[in-house]
Amino acid sequence: MANDYFSQQILDWYQVHGRRGLPWQVNRSPYRVWVSEIMLQQTQVVTVIPYFERFMASFPDIEILADASEDEVLHHWSGLGYYARARNLHRAAQQVCEQHQGVFPQVFDEVLALPGIGRSTAGAILAQACYQPYAILDGNVKRILARYHGVEGWPGKTSVQQQLWDYAEQHTPGEQVADYTQGIMDFGATLCTCSKPDCENCPLQSECVACKQGRVADLPTPKPRKKMPVKSARMLILLNDKNQVLLEKRPSAGIWGGLWSFPEVDMDEDVMAYCQQQWQFSVEAVKEGALFRHTFSHYHFDILPCQMKIKDPGQCVMEDERIVWYNTSQPDQRGLAAPVKTLLSRLSEE
Repeated sequence: MANDYFSQQILDWYQVHGRRGLPWQVNRSPYRVWVSEIMLQQTQVVTVIPYFERFMASFPDIEILADASEDEVLHHWSGLGYYARARNLHRAAQQVCEQHQGVFPQVFDEVLALPGIGRSTAGAILAQACYQPYAILDGNVKRILARYHGVEGWPGKTSVQQQLWDYAEQHTPGEQVADYTQGIMDFGATLCTCSKPDCENCPLQSECVACKQGRVADLPTPKPRKKMPVKSARMLILLNDKNQVLLEKRPSAGIWGGLWSFPEVDMDEDVMAYCQQQWQFSVEAVKEGALFRHTFSHYHFDILPCQMKIKDPGQCVMEDERIVWYNTSQPDQRGLAAPVKTLLSRLSEE
């Protein structure tokens, strides 16, 4: 479709103020754009850039990513959070190799069929890498459209989301779609922000319903608030006589899926009895650290580190591929949960 007022303003603004020279805009390809879009889900550009560059250095193409181990992929994702993204990215690379001869598909339904890719991400990849006129609807775009059109209701509600999709498709231009897609994301990230949007310098202000009605702070309608639940556990930092620590690989499903972590026990568990029963370890000393909180999107997790010196661990744990002795002085490449990295760094400082 011909550019309408909205999309033309976004394109004009992008030419002057848009972010250019981002790593995934250099040597642009469906693979590079895809990896960047997955990393940018729930994560800001400034955080993603160094992760993206390290990831590309290790996995420069789909075949290399598909052939890598899950541990290698998760290691490069450690600290970025939302680890299901990394597992899905890895599985999707294997699927591309199996079903598309290692060439990232350029048909919308085929892209949408890949693990971890939804409608907006598929549109963003095809728009930016293949210049196909598909709409996107990430958090930034939802906010801009809700304000510009005065859309009431929480965007997570199906009917509201469909209304926003209709507007997104209406405004997506038939040409310059890569610039428009990057432009509208930049517009939301730097100008039409969640708090303190710069309405005075916004080229859309004269037609923006929220601006004209003085309701910018009210739109989009926030999600109904619920009190965040709090969970708690002890993390057991088990040290052998070589100063190696015991790590367990977590199940693929659930938090930190596929990452390596310290064993966890309930707060009221007898940790010495637990170690004897679980691994036949004798504990020489126990030292509790300070409680600290790790917050997920849907709950708080209070962690009490419990450092334990064990004697005569034997070799029994080495028989289990989901349990390893981890050498903190010569760490290998494993995907580590963020609190584990924090506790390991504290341990190395002692």
